[in-house]
Amino acid sequence: MTTQAQWAAASGKTACEVTFDHGWLVADLDAEAGGGRHPAPHDLLDAALAACTTLTLELYIKRKGFDVDSLRVEVAHAKGADGYRMTRTIHVAGRLSDEQKAAVLRIAEACPVHKTLTGKIAIVTEALQVVDAAS
Repeated sequence: MTTQAQWAAASGKTACEVTFDHGWLVADLDAEAGGGRHPAPHDLLDAALAACTTLTLELYIKRKGFDVDSLRVEVAHAKGADGYRMTRTIHVAGRLSDEQKAAVLRIAEACPVHKTLTGKIAIVTEALQVVDAAS
């Protein structure tokens, strides 16, 4: 899967369009200039962790047959002297034993995005391609 983001000066906006193999969205670094209608890149990172955790837990809860009506995962972030900190809060509507609660927390730690964010990450920038827009 390839994700692409693009921006054009002619748009007069700070936002960029992000496309995926199966959809698109708009991201904006400057919420004030962009009208505050689009998520910032760090918000998208939070969303990736929240969505992955939710989907991972959904599969686990269904497979185990836990008595759960719904779940909600909130992720917040803060940047400070110690670096970037993400706080994930899991809300479950249903009845869970202490053992089931512990299992849900353990499985949340195993979601693929959590593993990616807490593992070793390498970002390789392959090339800079400059195209003369005047030609």
